[in-house]
Amino acid sequence: MKKILFLFATLSILWSCEDFLDTESKTKKDTGNYPGTAYEADQLLIGVYSILGRPEPLGSSFMTSELMSDDRLGGGGENDLSCKAIDRFQKSSENMFDNPWRAHYFGVFRSNFLISALDNVKWEKDEEDERNAIEGEVRFLRAHFYFDLSRMFGEVPLVTNPEYENIPKAPAAETYALIASDLKTAIEKLAPVKFQDINKVTDLGRINRWAAEAMMARVFLFYTGYYQKETLPLREGGEITRQQVIEWLTDCIENSGHDLVQDFRNLWPYSYVQDYEYTAGNNLRWEGDGNIETVFAIKYSTIGYNFDHPQQKSNQFCLYFGLRNQPGSFQYSFPYGQGWGMGTVNPVIWNEWDDNDPRKKGSILDANDRTEMRIYVKRGNSQMDETMYYQKKYMPINVWKDTNKKMVQNYSYELYNMGVNTDYMSNNTQDLVLIRFADVLLMHAELTGGAPIEKYGRNGLNQIRHRAGLADIAWSLENLKKERRFELAFEGVRYYDLLRWHDWNVLTENQTDIPVYNNTELLETTSITFRPETGGFLPVPQNQIDLQDGVLTQNPGWEGTANYYTK
Repeated sequence: MKKILFLFATLSILWSCEDFLDTESKTKKDTGNYPGTAYEADQLLIGVYSILGRPEPLGSSFMTSELMSDDRLGGGGENDLSCKAIDRFQKSSENMFDNPWRAHYFGVFRSNFLISALDNVKWEKDEEDERNAIEGEVRFLRAHFYFDLSRMFGEVPLVTNPEYENIPKAPAAETYALIASDLKTAIEKLAPVKFQDINKVTDLGRINRWAAEAMMARVFLFYTGYYQKETLPLREGGEITRQQVIEWLTDCIENSGHDLVQDFRNLWPYSYVQDYEYTAGNNLRWEGDGNIETVFAIKYSTIGYNFDHPQQKSNQFCLYFGLRNQPGSFQYSFPYGQGWGMGTVNPVIWNEWDDNDPRKKGSILDANDRTEMRIYVKRGNSQMDETMYYQKKYMPINVWKDTNKKMVQNYSYELYNMGVNTDYMSNNTQDLVLIRFADVLLMHAELTGGAPIEKYGRNGLNQIRHRAGLADIAWSLENLKKERRFELAFEGVRYYDLLRWHDWNVLTENQTDIPVYNNTELLETTSITFRPETGGFLPVPQNQIDLQDGVLTQNPGWEGTANYYTK
């Protein structure tokens, strides 16, 4: 049965929304005596990890960036306003992003508390490595929370201690200096354990040095690109240079044990289903969660599932992206299963993608292709922005649960021997992979200007193409941009790439006169216009502004009611 690292029961009291006690207790755990041991410090670290899955999908950095990219539309049903508002750079309410704001600051405050408490723990003589690991992991997590906040909202309040402070937004350079310093500490503290030597039961899903090195590169590229800087500042003074980032990426490539899987399509769970013609016809075999190409991922489970508890959900992204109301209880759309139909695929990426590239059909489901779907019914449960194209990477995946092939169930119940569950909202266990090794290679190519990698005999861009069976191409930034678009499509990367490259015009150009069905048999066109006055960032929740008594201000382009999305 699938293991999950993020345990909650022992932490629920310590991590409640109540203020911590400020007096010493001899009988209860409080901030005066907890954590006192390495074990207790690790329990608090698990509590920080639990926040990774807490933002609701429509408020996550992953999904908002997907819907705002030029490769996806809002979709969903007729009354699903939030997904369409995000897609159109509008808002459905003043507080539509309150959940992610609060969730990420939960993560920040938990991280701050653990970091501040590390010197108070009574570490045994043989626990230095454990202390370093805990500090490295929690500093990575704090950097991750602030990086997501900064990419989503731009400048945000910078809180570095566990006490509540009513403070204004910090300049971006200050926040990114903390992010860079935390990641540098993580790189220095975390041991260089190869992927093959990671304990797959106790440590799979935990942060390691290689994830910190890769995240540093992603932060460096976004900050220096978006803000037009040459280096990434450090909080204690000094800076992170391009050459340092290249050296860290080289370390990750040469020493991590991570590598590309043989076939790109084996990264995605549809390749598990051998009754699926596409899988069988291409001799695919799923590599599974936590495979050699996964550098940083959020893990999920159906164990202890409770929809009312935000930490205890399965992978809701698959649910949000699943097909809406198809006939025969989804036996005719096999193996693709039930969901809410958000994030439909823009036909532009399908049309611009080379048919000879196996990643095209490995990434996009063409609902008009009868070899892919025996029957597809338009307007399923008032489907909007229906383009007939859906991404394949994060979808509910079914297997047959009867020999007559009339009934389906999610693959996780077969794979992990979990019995039968008919609640389609709770049964997706697929990892959400935030950094793949393929991105490490592409970032190396971008930072080095296409320098070859010794172990491959070619640069990272062409190694990615080689894996896809495509010929090498000359190095250029434009070729790199195209390769990132296709290799990393639908993985929460495209929108932030366009922002940091200042290719903002593409967001409008690629979303003009898109043919769609909007709960009708009549083909319409829709157009989306990027609003540069927002800088690409989201609105600060109004209730957070109100709580701060005017210290916190709204982001440009979001003041007033002029940018509301209405049906």
